[in-house]
Amino acid sequence: MNSSTYKLCLQLLKCSKTRSRLLLPVNNPQKTLIARTVFTRPKELDELRRRAKQRQEESRERYRQQSHNDDSEEIGPYGFFLFTIPVITFGLGTWQVYRRQWKLGVIKDLEDRLSRDPVELPENVDDLAHLEYCPIKVRGEFLYENEFVIGPRSLIVDGHGANEGKGNLISNSSMNRGYVVITPFKVEDRDLIILVNRGWLPNKYKNPEERKNCRVEGTVEITGINRLTEKRPQFVPKNEPEKGSWHYRDVHQMAEYAHTEPIFLDMLESYPGPNMPIAGQTRLNIRNEHLSYIVTWYALSGLTGWYWFRMFIQKRPIF
Repeated sequence: MNSSTYKLCLQLLKCSKTRSRLLLPVNNPQKTLIARTVFTRPKELDELRRRAKQRQEESRERYRQQSHNDDSEEIGPYGFFLFTIPVITFGLGTWQVYRRQWKLGVIKDLEDRLSRDPVELPENVDDLAHLEYCPIKVRGEFLYENEFVIGPRSLIVDGHGANEGKGNLISNSSMNRGYVVITPFKVEDRDLIILVNRGWLPNKYKNPEERKNCRVEGTVEITGINRLTEKRPQFVPKNEPEKGSWHYRDVHQMAEYAHTEPIFLDMLESYPGPNMPIAGQTRLNIRNEHLSYIVTWYALSGLTGWYWFRMFIQKRPIF
């Protein structure tokens, strides 16, 4: 009995179970003869039923035997090695959860410090180590003999880079690139000279002669953000004081160069005038991308864990 004949017989069997008189149209004379034979010879019909049932039982038995053999197989070293992928990525996602909580605490502490009322420069200058980002108020006069610049630096507006968030592939470097001016400041009624970041100036003011029109003479009162020394960022060149080249804020090195105490303030407000430095050059934005890292690591953990379960537990192909 070929496959087409067998399928026809199965169809006839289904019809016979429901005692239906309606059969699908049969155009082939040979198939018509087979259909008549099945209905007129019940023994052959019973035999077909028995064989069909036997085939189903044999198929179920083979499936049960295959499932038993698959379950008896051990996962093995390769499977346990792959299991480390979802475990490690889950651990990294959990670590990023704690990192995000820590970063949110840092940002909140920074905002609290910046919102404080300005305080006088403490008598014990060592206390400044615990007052980073706090506003400090001092009175005195600028000393321009050992003034120098750090840069090149981009202009900072309201704590953010002037070009940030504009979506430009090429920044407008000619307009927003320049230097910040660091000037020694003699504190009134105290034998103390500190460093003050007066603000940002365009590139042409790198020359000290060009900055003569940017000076403020006499006794003044300023308010600045207390800043501690900065660790040299990766790929940033070292400072070269003998060449007048400063790239990052090393407060102790700058204090030694300018003969001051290692105290550094970023002025908050600019003095009026067309050539005056633009104050407020404290970068306040802190990157907090831990939420995207959390989503990425947990998604990888869930995906690779599902793949592992499907491959080694369900014994099925991944795709």
